Amino acid sequence: MNKLIAKHAKIATIFAVIFGATSGILGTLTQAPSMAIGFWRLTMALPFFAVPILFNNESRARFGQINKKNYIWCFISGFFLFGHFFSWFNAVKFTNVASASVLASLHPLAVLLITIFIYKKRVSWKSIAAIFVAVLGGAIITGADLATLAGGHLKGNLFAISAALFMGLYFAVGDKVRKDVEGDLYVLLVFTSCWICFSVGMVATGTPALAYDPIDFVYIAVMAVICQIGAHAVFNMCIGHVSSLYVSTWEAGDPVFSTLLGIIFLRQIPTVYEILGCIIVVGALLYYNRQESMRANEL
Repeated sequence: MNKLIAKHAKIATIFAVIFGATSGILGTLTQAPSMAIGFWRLTMALPFFAVPILFNNESRARFGQINKKNYIWCFISGFFLFGHFFSWFNAVKFTNVASASVLASLHPLAVLLITIFIYKKRVSWKSIAAIFVAVLGGAIITGADLATLAGGHLKGNLFAISAALFMGLYFAVGDKVRKDVEGDLYVLLVFTSCWICFSVGMVATGTPALAYDPIDFVYIAVMAVICQIGAHAVFNMCIGHVSSLYVSTWEAGDPVFSTLLGIIFLRQIPTVYEILGCIIVVGALLYYNRQESMRANEL
């Protein structure tokens, strides 16, 4: 798997974005609560990564090459992924897929803040300006939904923004840890950590595990295969072979795919403000990634 991803990392990233765009639709169709969706999605997907590693002596031996610090960061990354999933599943239940996907794509803002204040690295004013323009686009979407507060849209938008912040933290940690930890091991450790968080959440909130319609489990199973394995796992493994800027650039196109799928399958027609916000956010993020790519080439 590692060799296959390494050879076709750029193409795999594009397909991962398209697969990930289906998450909003499937999350909207699933009537189970967000905590249960996350728990079962990870439960169904984990064996795909665990079995090939745990039942192979050479693969198991590679765990010994990971130091304690990276183990800790892997589990912290899993917690951030839990926060992203939980926020995202709630977002698509309280607002439409177009708004949720656009606002959730603002994760470069979190990466920017971490880069400046935690890593103490210099960032060009053009990159900073691009992120703030993207935030402005997100504000247009959120502000447009103030009139529909009774319908829960604002609540959904706030969950989407939370999903973006957690995703930014998740990417920031992954970009650092993946330099030392192989892709398949990293994915297994992060997903295991995320599954533990959802398991604790299920118990803490008293969320039932089985009291749902069979069709909900079908939707979750599809999410596990297409979104968890085909999108998130591939993203993590691609980061080691293509730049995080390449990944995040294609990630900026996720709202476009999500909006189109929402129109086709859910008949969710975006408003003029949502379309305007989408154009501003996607355009600003593409410009941001272009500036960061140019800066990386100069170093």
